[in-house]
This record gives sequence, C-alpha cells and structure tokens, in this order.
Amino acid sequence: MGRRFPMPQDVAAAPVALLVLVTFVGTSLLALFAAPGLIERGVFRPYWLLRRNEWATPVSSAFLHADLAHLFFNGFTFWAFAFALERTIGSRAFALLYAFGLAASALGTWVRHHRDPGYRTLGASGAILAVLFASIAYHPGSSIFIMPIPVPIPAPLFAVLYLAFSAWAARRPRGGVNHDAHLAGAIAGLAFVALTNPAVLSRAVSRLFS
Repeated sequence: MGRRFPMPQDVAAAPVALLVLVTFVGTSLLALFAAPGLIERGVFRPYWLLRRNEWATPVSSAFLHADLAHLFFNGFTFWAFAFALERTIGSRAFALLYAFGLAASALGTWVRHHRDPGYRTLGASGAILAVLFASIAYHPGSSIFIMPIPVPIPAPLFAVLYLAFSAWAARRPRGGVNHDAHLAGAIAGLAFVALTNPAVLSRAVSRLFS
C-alpha cells in the first residue's frame, strides 16, 4: 500500500513533530533570508568540537539548511513520515527517537571528519533518516516513491538499498552530501526500534524476506 499524507487532524495529534518541523523550517528561513550569521555560528565543524568547545553546534546545525532545496527536501520527508510515526509510538518516544537520531548522526560525522579542519556540515537529514527508518520498521507494508523512478519501492527494500548506497557513498571522495550522518541516522532509527520494540523490527525483517 502507499502512504497517506498527514491531514490537519494528524498534525494536531503529533505535537512534537509539529514543533520540530516549525522550528527547523523557521530557523532555516531566518538564517537564509534575514540573519545569515546564524549559519556561520551554528554550523557543525567536527575538528573544532573539542578544540574550541563548540558543543552546541551538533544541535544548532540540525536546525539550519544550506538552501531552499535542502530545506524543502528535508521538510517534505519529515512531514510525510513523522506525524504518523508519532501517533504510532507516542510523543515521548518520538522525541527520544529524534534526539537519538540527531546524536547518532553527529557522532558518525565526528568520527569520520574530526581530523579535517575544513569540514563543515548542517541540516536535519540525520535525525530525519532516523524517523524515516523507524517508520519503515513500523509500517513495512508501505511503499516509497523516489523521483524519477516511476514505480513505488517496497519500504523494506528501500531501507536495504539506501543503507548499501550510503555505506558506499560515504567511502567516496567528498561531495556535498554528508552520507556519514545519513548512514548513522538510518541505523539509529532501526536501533531505536530494536531497543524499544524488538518485535516490530523482527516483523519488518520477516516482511523483507517473505
């Protein structure tokens, strides 16, 4: 089956997701159009995390985006999956999941790039990937559309392909995408489900091989 996008009543029933979405969209628009200094102060630079005690930047960077396309893609992905997932697992668990995904993606970035003084990253992608992969675990019968592929991809198959691609891309020469954060966030989403509701993850894995 495909996904049903959130309706107004769905949004109202997911206050944490709504707060996260409004915050990172609002902060990103403010930084892009009114206060560009926020990006320079909030960007995550792993090399300087310990050397200059930039402890706030792993969090601040997750509420900033490089441009409108970056913001739109992350915002749309979050909107499509987060509200239904919060209604499924509850607001407290959803907040913990998002924080766990954010922390895991920041750690993954730091491990790979803490020796590179020029590396900078920002965006909510890592935490959003945690939400997406947890949603796949809870709704393994859903399908995901990826442009320009004209057919839906079963969600569990998408998860496997995405993890394989991210692991491969993270080892390639540096580009403009933080694949390390994406991979860490996706794994964090699955790990969170495994820790909090292992039967759900087991059913999702069984669905993949059925």
